[in-house]
Amino acid sequence: MDPIREHALLLTRRHFFGRLATGIGTAALGTLLNPALLAGLTAPKRVGGLPGLPHFAPKARRVIYLHMAGGPSQLELFDHKPALEKYHSSELPNSVRMGQRITTMTSGQSSFPVVRSLFKFSQHGQCGAWISELIPHIASIVDELCIIKTVNTEAINHDPAITYIQTGFQQPGRPCLGAWLSYGLGSENENLPAFIVMISNGKESDQPLYTRLWSSGFLPSEHQGVQFRGGGDPVLYLSNPPGITAEMRRRLLDSLARLNQRQYEAFGDPEIPTRIAQYEMAFRMQTSVPELVDISKEPAEVLELYGPDVKKPGSFAFNCLLARRMAERGVRFIQLYHRGWDQHGNLPRRIREQCQDCDQPSAALVKDLKQRGLLDETLVVWGGEFGRTVYCQGKIEPDNYGRDHHGRCYTMWLAGGGVKAGLVYGETDDYGYNIVENPVHIHDLNATILHCLGINHERLTYRFQGRDFRLTDIHGEVVKGILA
Repeated sequence: MDPIREHALLLTRRHFFGRLATGIGTAALGTLLNPALLAGLTAPKRVGGLPGLPHFAPKARRVIYLHMAGGPSQLELFDHKPALEKYHSSELPNSVRMGQRITTMTSGQSSFPVVRSLFKFSQHGQCGAWISELIPHIASIVDELCIIKTVNTEAINHDPAITYIQTGFQQPGRPCLGAWLSYGLGSENENLPAFIVMISNGKESDQPLYTRLWSSGFLPSEHQGVQFRGGGDPVLYLSNPPGITAEMRRRLLDSLARLNQRQYEAFGDPEIPTRIAQYEMAFRMQTSVPELVDISKEPAEVLELYGPDVKKPGSFAFNCLLARRMAERGVRFIQLYHRGWDQHGNLPRRIREQCQDCDQPSAALVKDLKQRGLLDETLVVWGGEFGRTVYCQGKIEPDNYGRDHHGRCYTMWLAGGGVKAGLVYGETDDYGYNIVENPVHIHDLNATILHCLGINHERLTYRFQGRDFRLTDIHGEVVKGILA
């Protein structure tokens, strides 16, 4: 066929409208390859993001999300229930349980004996919050915290529950919170990703975490989280292969960009500029990331603040310190996962170990942000995908017991930009099993996080398969009672 005739046949109506955007895309691509093209214009305060966002003046500019994967027991940490002393080993009343859906791990039990916590609680700070002896460092910062005791979710198993709180839906495939913020607000540092993920492990960590938890879903792939590793190169392929210099790499990327430019001009595929942007970001990260993860110049008193594990790459303490360094450098959303909170048995021993990993670094992060003047503009979130039951899984043994998953009420805390400090919000019944006042669904929590960043959760949407999707689906109310 005549090549001219073949090209003319390609110009369908859809292709015509695709080509219509080429000029804009080419200009955007040009600025990626040569930022000096726009040097005469006022430099933007951020890289990427949507026009018109934030919708209103934000209280926070970034989020550090400390996700305790597995479901920390609120009854051992934050939700003090002295009445359990008299209820200990008695059967959980049907009037309290109310036919709740439970997991297969306890559905076969013939009885549901109530078990008290082995750990002592005491009041702390001017707010008088009751905090467990397991977390003395977090107890020391309670006047900086907004403790929510009534977070709730319908999910009762790990994978749908963690997917739900991260993406607003129990089934995989939708963008997570970090991806939505990258898409809506962009980054404040062109040399680092807007969304970074780090994972640390407890001493017993058998619950898997899938990369789709930090996926961009149906959003452009540039908004997915970039995972930092605990050993070797922090990011895969950060170093050039043997024999490849930085100059050679630059020439390779320039040649590749020209080829992709031709493809984009021919087909207008929006993923092509995304791919170029990712190549360019990877090149810039070869310089920015080694400097970021080098903590050798941190003052001794700062390292001591985070605890003895801070110099171990991949530890929770090390990742918390990196999170502060990322916040300083304008990373929009920093997600830390710490595995090992799924304590169906040996809970007293295992939760002690988890708290030894997480208590001091969590508190140090808040203190460090505050002393640097960053806490007011950084929202810190701490919590898991659900909590634990008041009844024992299996039999109660002396100084030993386990608890099953419980989504009907559990505790999370927030600190920093946009939320009230020194506040305990919501209340549960004497069993710590049901909510008495001020419920906060996970959709409400996500709506409130977005609100702190100046985003109306109902207006941050993306059209996919003929429908406008959002993080909170068709639900969610901003929890005004916790807002500063």
